[in-house]
Amino acid sequence: MNKLNNKLLERWSPWVLLLMVVVLWQVVCAAFEVSEFIFPSPWLIFRDFMEYHAVIAGHAWRTFWVTMAGFGVAIVVGVLLGFLIGSSRLAYAAVYPLMTAFNALPKAAFVPILVVWFGIGVGPAILTAFLISFFPIMVNIATGLATLEPELEDVLRVLGAKRWDVLMKVGLPRSLPYFYGSLKVAITLAFVGTTVSEMTAANEGIGYLLISAGSSMQMGLAFAGLLVVGAMAMVMYELFSWVEKRTTGWAHRGSQNH
Repeated sequence: MNKLNNKLLERWSPWVLLLMVVVLWQVVCAAFEVSEFIFPSPWLIFRDFMEYHAVIAGHAWRTFWVTMAGFGVAIVVGVLLGFLIGSSRLAYAAVYPLMTAFNALPKAAFVPILVVWFGIGVGPAILTAFLISFFPIMVNIATGLATLEPELEDVLRVLGAKRWDVLMKVGLPRSLPYFYGSLKVAITLAFVGTTVSEMTAANEGIGYLLISAGSSMQMGLAFAGLLVVGAMAMVMYELFSWVEKRTTGWAHRGSQNH
């Protein structure tokens, strides 16, 4: 019974916390008569969302599929680079520091350059989503492979396994929990990259909507757009969590027993 109550508490606690935040937000805005042009209340945001739901849906769909395109490229490149770096000590020593330095660069600074190269449209947004999200995937795959226990590898070598067999049959399955963890981080970053790019180099998408709403002082609409981006990122995060629990249950046995 106690375990059941704990599971129910864990499942509903985010929604309870969200409700508490929304109620407090509404009370503060009403009590202090905060102007909707400065900080709109949840009710005003909901009103604008319902009024402009068709417009928001169109921009949200554009942001979603562009993000998924960039995120898909990030998965492919991140897995390939992570496999290369994690499977070779020389590659790890040579490539990892350079990738770390590249990741430290502000990705928003790349947007004007991408506009010059590809023009205004989906190109800069897809590439920005890719640039900002591939690094966590690469790092986690490389870490999962590079931290394979030497004793285990020695035993497998004695049993006749080659380096490729060790990587494919032991290293990659062992990296799956790292991989899914990186996906949950990278997908949120991908939405950030797409939105930032759309604010500078697009005439569609939630980022463009934010700029348009802000310039016309429609703060409720701007906040509605932000909440839609957050909702899409949360849905994708939960999707990857669901897939992770059903494909790497062996890695979570300890946590499931509590």
